Amino acid sequence: MDQGAESLARAIGARVKQERNARGWTLDQLSEHAGVSRRMVVNVEQGGVNPSVGTLLRLSDALGVGLPSLVEAPAPRTAKLTPAGGGAVLWAGERGGRGVLVAGTEPPDVVELWDWTLGPGEQHRSEEHATGTRELLQVLEGAMIVEAGGESHELAAGDALSFFGDVPHSYTNPDNAPARFSLCVYEPGVGRQYRNGAVDA
Repeated sequence: MDQGAESLARAIGARVKQERNARGWTLDQLSEHAGVSRRMVVNVEQGGVNPSVGTLLRLSDALGVGLPSLVEAPAPRTAKLTPAGGGAVLWAGERGGRGVLVAGTEPPDVVELWDWTLGPGEQHRSEEHATGTRELLQVLEGAMIVEAGGESHELAAGDALSFFGDVPHSYTNPDNAPARFSLCVYEPGVGRQYRNGAVDA
């Protein structure tokens, strides 16, 4: 990991540990609630790994804080500016692609705003998110293919698409030039399964 990724991994680890301790959960309890291995929870808390977006979503959902809360400190009720080039790089592809979380809201109804780039021929696959999650994207440069729920959608620059993100989905750049798109993710009711350290019936 480069210095920026290491710093982000440490910040995420500290936040996960803080939230876990606030609930009085053991490592095993968080592992069970999030559906990730205990070893992964330990590695995340120690800041020793750059976890996938899927793993971060599972942890944030289990803790009831939402993904944006894992990558930045809670903000007072004021406007928060993310300068150009800022945000948390939570995915880096092998061909130069990046998924950058640039803004987000607090739970229970979490909204995330992403700036995505896919290198030529690059693809990002995503597991299903929590039930009811919606995704809205607009292609800013290049072309994309979005697959979700067994459907495939070809998009050119300027095209927009909304779909349910609670099924496995993927974003693919079919061209030889980079593609860039803006992505908004709405995840309702984050943490509703977990209250006071217990799983709701």
